[in-house]
Amino acid sequence: QVQLVESGGGSVQAGGSLRLSCAVSGRTFSDYVMGWFRQAPGKERDFVAAYKWSTGSTYYANAVKGRFTISRDNAKNTVSLQMDSLKPEDAAVYYCAAAFKSWLEPVYKTRLAYDFWGQGTQVTVSS
Repeated sequence: QVQLVESGGGSVQAGGSLRLSCAVSGRTFSDYVMGWFRQAPGKERDFVAAYKWSTGSTYYANAVKGRFTISRDNAKNTVSLQMDSLKPEDAAVYYCAAAFKSWLEPVYKTRLAYDFWGQGTQVTVSS
């Protein structure tokens, strides 16, 4: 079984920054994709960013390109999401997810690709 634990959420003013981390433990494979999704109240859970472990390829939602950066820390087996220039519309519960099957790139931007999910961490952005 795979466990994902998010940390780093909190409250920030618009224009500020936060860094989320997701620690991965349990059974893993040599190649997998780690993703971040977010869900605001009353809305769908939307893709934010993803990182392909074997190649270092990154994928971003258009809404966060240029502001968010996804990266990994091999030693800690974590994936992080650096969020800069935050906007009120970025406020949501952020979820970390892991995908262990091989998909075409567009699929990694959907919930379909992901097998395991973290419990979520709240991000609040005040205007």
